[in-house]
Amino acid sequence: MTAHVAPQPITDHPFQGDPVFDAHVGGKLAVAATAAVDSREELSKAYTPGVARVCEAIHADPELTQLYTWVPNTVAVVTDGTAVLGLGDIGPAAAMPVMEGKAVLFKEFGGVDGVPICLATTDTEEIIETVVRLAPSFGGINLEDISAPRCFEIEDRLKELLDIPVFHDDQHGTAVVALAALENALKLTGRTYAGTRVVISGAGAAGVAVTKILLEAGITDLAVTDRNGIVSEDRDDLTPIKRTLAGLTADRTVRGGSLEDALAGADVFIGVSGGTVPEEVVATMADEAIIFALANPNPEVHPEVAHRHARVVATGRSDFPNQINNVLAFPGIFRGTFDAHATAITEGMKLAAAHALAGLVGDDLREDLIIPSPFDPRVGPAVAAAVAEAARKDGVARR
Repeated sequence: MTAHVAPQPITDHPFQGDPVFDAHVGGKLAVAATAAVDSREELSKAYTPGVARVCEAIHADPELTQLYTWVPNTVAVVTDGTAVLGLGDIGPAAAMPVMEGKAVLFKEFGGVDGVPICLATTDTEEIIETVVRLAPSFGGINLEDISAPRCFEIEDRLKELLDIPVFHDDQHGTAVVALAALENALKLTGRTYAGTRVVISGAGAAGVAVTKILLEAGITDLAVTDRNGIVSEDRDDLTPIKRTLAGLTADRTVRGGSLEDALAGADVFIGVSGGTVPEEVVATMADEAIIFALANPNPEVHPEVAHRHARVVATGRSDFPNQINNVLAFPGIFRGTFDAHATAITEGMKLAAAHALAGLVGDDLREDLIIPSPFDPRVGPAVAAAVAEAARKDGVARR
């Protein structure tokens, strides 16, 4: 029997006694072996000489990687630390606790193995090259907390270069959960996608993704705003990404004007930008309005204010009902993607994930319950099954 050597426990640290820091001592992840190496025979199978036979078989047929390695169930959680949570550009070292946390959530809620990778570069080309070189070790790439607009190019280029799924969770995870919550909020208020006017505050990573998925779902009247007002084609200060966004919404919004102009009579407000919307502006929205104020830690509209003028209110915080939490989406999305051996994550797969989430609420639907809890054990399996089915329908599944 071999002796298992464990790291020396850390018994003293600068923030000892603080429960948050205590929970992070030594990190939140470890590697666990799935093969026994407690005898000469087992060691010879798991490592040399037995492992050579497996290596030779994979060399002859690289697809065998999907059977005889951990690759098809492992995702790289990649960041450069430039847009971490609400903290901003804190660098790769300080980003590691968040990436570890993301990997823990992948495992706990999706059964997916996540490996945190924090890169010491913010150069777009270097990030792309590094991820491409690392890709053979992983079944998928989850981009995390990379600032806009670089995140758009990095994701798009990696999708072109790799034959494994690439997913920027800050964009698409937020969009999937927001759509699921909106689907149920519209149901509660008796609205349809086609008959609903939506205003999105924020034209960054999340704002762009939320806009695209809402248009895919059937919203036809949508305005996006940034700090300079409504994003429309008549403006001459738009970045390429915002100009594309303006084109997508050109036939669905008024030109020019401010957030205040856009919100007058609007049915839905989705905030993914920060800042504060004055109460007198919120009061101009339509009756039985829907407000998703998702900035953390300070929502664009505080729930107390929102409830005075809206029927349905959601935030990104865990201390209020209806939390729009990405953990509802990304573990199940990757689980379903891996189960189908999909080469990409399509728009259809994202829509399927959103519809599956919304459907779990069922007859329990009410103003303070438009989205299931992350601890609902049905969430991961339901999202995974819907995503795998959509992958097959969209022609990207290999199983």
